[in-house]
Amino acid sequence: MLTNKIAITSLASMSPLGNEANLIWKQYLSPETLITTQVFDGQSRLVATIPQALRLEIDALRKEDSKYKALDETVLMAILASRQAVAQAGWQSGDVFGINIGSSRGATQLFEKYHKEFIETGKTATLTSPTTTLGNISSWIAHDLKSTGPEISHSITCSTALHAVLNAVAWLQSGMATKFLVGGSEAPLTPFTLAQMQALKIYANPDCSNQTNKEADCQSEPVEDLSLKYPCRAFDFTKTKNTMVLGEAAAVACLEVGDNPKALGYITGMGYATDDLQHNISISEEALCFQKSMAMALENTPLEEVDAIVMHAPGTLKGDTSEYKAIQKIFGDSLPMLTTNKWKIGHTFGASGMLNLELALLMLQYQTFIGIPYVAEPNPRKTIRKVLLNAVGFGGNAVSVLLSK
Repeated sequence: MLTNKIAITSLASMSPLGNEANLIWKQYLSPETLITTQVFDGQSRLVATIPQALRLEIDALRKEDSKYKALDETVLMAILASRQAVAQAGWQSGDVFGINIGSSRGATQLFEKYHKEFIETGKTATLTSPTTTLGNISSWIAHDLKSTGPEISHSITCSTALHAVLNAVAWLQSGMATKFLVGGSEAPLTPFTLAQMQALKIYANPDCSNQTNKEADCQSEPVEDLSLKYPCRAFDFTKTKNTMVLGEAAAVACLEVGDNPKALGYITGMGYATDDLQHNISISEEALCFQKSMAMALENTPLEEVDAIVMHAPGTLKGDTSEYKAIQKIFGDSLPMLTTNKWKIGHTFGASGMLNLELALLMLQYQTFIGIPYVAEPNPRKTIRKVLLNAVGFGGNAVSVLLSK
């Protein structure tokens, strides 16, 4: 139970949607996906990438400080997003605030690069270890922002960003901190990471007729208009194959205790739970972890006050179905409006929960529900008062957060 209101005083992100709030909202209003086909090690893969303009910002950051040249994109994206968030919140250099920025995979790009060099030469670069450790993200952000509070990094797979929120709220409620910067960063679009997802047989593939994809393990369905227009068909129960697609992003938020005139919204409930493992990557058939996390987050909130849920819904058969069953168990016949953003920007692993929070805040701000273009909304609401958002990772570690204006 939250004893104090937790205000979200800013949120900044770098994702396939861009990094400007107005542009991000405009992108959400469009029914077009941002998933494209690109080639990795000669294989065509469906991915969602950040715009080229943001890639140039990353390149400029590398040149800004000689120490930044050796950093992975997970760190560089997180630094840029953190600068933006802190500026929006009005925090100053030298302020005391905590930092908890996590990542599911961490420095994937650098790790693969250094490992390849080691296999080829038997040697590795001097900075291999410090630049590929997970704690490297929050430490460099603290260095960049000149903050003086605690620095925490963690990996709790795809629920990493919302676990960072959980952790920060605990610090804020305890009185050990009054401000916390939280979020997640992920740059997973590398040949080895994509191959791992392909090996799990949960990844969407380009059309098998694509000549550059002859050797791919083709899992895609017969070509149909829906498959071509929306490669990741998250929360589409007509699909018969898994359709998860990866994206890259960093997203962070500034949290403060109590009422705040700058608040974009307030965290009014939080919940968490973990499933008993039945399989290395799956959650239970009715997502007991989500049932428990949602129930904890809702606590004394009347169910009818929850107008929308931003689901985890990664586009996999079991993942989408189990979460929906959990929502039905909690809400019965009075389901809120249901949505997900993975059909548009892919699954950004450790950053995905914070991007769910971003979408929830935007819907509260504009009082407009962003649905799934290929799914009809059966329960439209006139207003959006409270939004519940979910995230879960390998191992069934679920987090649910309740937001309100």
